[in-house]
Amino acid sequence: MSELDRSRPVWRQVAEIISKRIADGTYPRGSRVPGIVELSAEFGIAASTAQEAPR
Repeated sequence: MSELDRSRPVWRQVAEIISKRIADGTYPRGSRVPGIVELSAEFGIAASTAQEAPR
């Protein structure tokens, strides 16, 4: 995973990445999108930050 741009809201960047992954088929229709714990581990962010991404 590339480094996140800390000059922009991290939760927004994670939300954009999730959206791109849905669009490109990484997360196929009907599949499970990673939860808070998985997102925080993957991106090295706090769970509270990861929780904001899907909103």
